[in-house]
Amino acid sequence: MMGMLSALATVISMATFIGIVCWAWSKGRQAANRDAAMLPFALPDEAEDSKTGY
Repeated sequence: MMGMLSALATVISMATFIGIVCWAWSKGRQAANRDAAMLPFALPDEAEDSKTGY
């Protein structure tokens, strides 16, 4: 019985993982993924930081 429960949990976890991967790579997420990929480059310039003193 415990082996069956473990197998069921594994199958549900794998299906959830595959669902998340499919959702993340879907065409509807392309714009959001592109925007998220550019976030590290959207930092303010250092020159602006020197004006405010931060």
